[in-house]
Parts: sequence; C-alpha cells; structure tokens
Amino acid sequence: MAGRDLTYFISDLHLGAGYIADQRAHEMKVVEWLREIAPRCRRLFLLGDVIDYWYEYRYVVPKGFVRFFGQLAAMADDGIEITWFTGNHDIWIFDYLPQELGIRVIDGSLTTQIDGACFYMAHGDAIGSLKPGFRFMRWLFRNKVAQCLFSAVHPGLTIPFAHRWSSSSRKGATGKYDSYLGDDREPMVPWATQYASEHPEVNYILLGHRHILLDHEVGEQCRLIVLGDWIRHFSYAVWDGKALQLKELAE
Repeated sequence: MAGRDLTYFISDLHLGAGYIADQRAHEMKVVEWLREIAPRCRRLFLLGDVIDYWYEYRYVVPKGFVRFFGQLAAMADDGIEITWFTGNHDIWIFDYLPQELGIRVIDGSLTTQIDGACFYMAHGDAIGSLKPGFRFMRWLFRNKVAQCLFSAVHPGLTIPFAHRWSSSSRKGATGKYDSYLGDDREPMVPWATQYASEHPEVNYILLGHRHILLDHEVGEQCRLIVLGDWIRHFSYAVWDGKALQLKELAE
C-alpha cells in the first residue's frame, strides 16, 4: 500500500438519527470525507455509535446507509484495514456487516501497537461509574435471551420505537452531557489517569461516546483523546506515525 501512511479515528456519526434534519446530506458529508482520506489511509478505526440504530435480524437488516457502506466496502477491498467498535447505539452488529464489508467488529476495547506507539481504544460507554439504570440496559442489550425476544417483534414496530427513544435521549442530553464537565467531574479523565498509571506502556487512550473534543494529558507519556462527533464538531483524529492530532472538518 504505497503512499498509505496515515491512521484515522472517528466516532459518534449517528447516521440515520431522527434529529438530523437532512440525513442524506449528513451521510454524504461522511462519505466525501472517507473518499478524501482514502488515498493515504492505511487504517480506519470507527469507535462506536456510527449508526444511530442498527439491528440485524437473521434475514433482514435496516434499510439505508448504502453510500456509506459502499464506501467502506471499497476501502476494505482496496486493502485498508477497518475496525468498527460497537457503541451503545449500534451494539447489535452480528455477522452481516463484517461479511459484506470486510471489516473487523469489536464489542469492547482494544489495545494495539501502531507504528511503535501503544493505543487503547473503546467506545467509552462503559467508562467510569455507571448509573444502575444504564448498567442494566448494557447488560440487557447483550443478553442473548433478550435479543431473541426482541428479534421476534416485527421491525415495523422496533425500528420506529428505537428512533423515538434515541431522539428523546438526545434531546435530554443536549447541553448537559455533551460539554466538558471539568477535570473533577468528567468521568473519563480520572478513569484514564488511573488506567495510564496501571498501564505505563499505553501512549494514547482514544474514546468516543461523550460527544466532546478533548486532548488531555493523563500520564507522563499518555494522552486521553475524546473524538467528538459528527453532529456538531465533525471531528476526527489522525496518526502519522509520529504525532496524533485531533482535527475538525474544514467547512
């Protein structure tokens, strides 16, 4: 892959979200960015909540996202390594997307070496002290029995319900949970600081979920990067083998 020397990280695209006014324009903005980075992209990490809602039935998948999926497939076919971390919105990815797109899907975290640096990556919804209700929902969404019961309900009922729930949740979070809370209240900072002290080999901790842009030192040789989103920030991180930069898409 001559000329491909960059690694990209992106999170919280929320494609298909009901609260996004022009969903086609939103998808095309992502696709155009992917096309732009493709010539130099060696690896692409999608850190969760890429799609606002996704559930794979045995013989049925949700409609939409054709251009986005097509671009990922083209990049994977061209030899670009693509890794997709499931978030709390796109948790129900099973075997369809990996088989169709040729990507690796991870439910959880990954620690890996990239060009001599050590990266820890996860969506971030399991970071810090979780409220009991949210902890229960995380367990329920991963429970095989609950998944079987959910899949028995017709998609015409489950998909509209999921989109209404997402829109309601987003409306309640706006301005409250998508801004930096400060070092003493931001749950990811003390967690990352502790993790860095216990894993001194890690140079970068990359997370999504919080919809904030954050580049914060959490150890002598470790930085916490929170990737923002593609709702307000249109942001991403890029690693060139020597430095990691957090960027926003130029208008």
